[in-house]
Amino acid sequence: MPPGTHRDWYSRDYLPHFDQPGLIQAITFRLADALPAEKLQRWALELAHETELAREVEKKRRMEAWIDAGHGACWLREPAIAQSVEDALLHFDSVRYRLLAWSIMPNHVHALIETREGWPLGSIVQSWKIFTAKEINAHLGRTGMVWQREYHDRYIRDAEHLANVTRYIEQNPVKAGLCSEARQWRWGSASRKQE
Repeated sequence: MPPGTHRDWYSRDYLPHFDQPGLIQAITFRLADALPAEKLQRWALELAHETELAREVEKKRRMEAWIDAGHGACWLREPAIAQSVEDALLHFDSVRYRLLAWSIMPNHVHALIETREGWPLGSIVQSWKIFTAKEINAHLGRTGMVWQREYHDRYIRDAEHLANVTRYIEQNPVKAGLCSEARQWRWGSASRKQE
């Protein structure tokens, strides 16, 4: 497939992705140690007796609670590292995508973008992760994996969905107990909004 070609529905591992220009996409990617595979396997066993829908709902709830509790090294807590991730998100805003909202949490990143023709979603996320992994490893004086291989994306269906996802992204630091108001969180789009 030629570079810059959008792929509609596809999967790299176990997560399906949808890629079309002009879609608004909510994206989440996590540090490599934020959610261990063993934890996911244990939850799968615990929830095996549930219906598929109940399993998915409970798995999502558990994943959000685990991640928001700040497990793992939480390198994104360091201001210099959070700044490099924010700079990466903002770097190609209005060129390769339109960045609508974001929040850089201690162990994961949320971004809401509108994709553009010629810039497939996977290549956008890959560029963020490759660039920031080099920056993070250099800052920490280490080598090795920084981000989990996969990322989660969800296309926005309508205006109500857009409002809900924007609110979720910007309120995530409040929900995780990192601040009392979203605008207080330095590493998110809410801090840049006028009162």
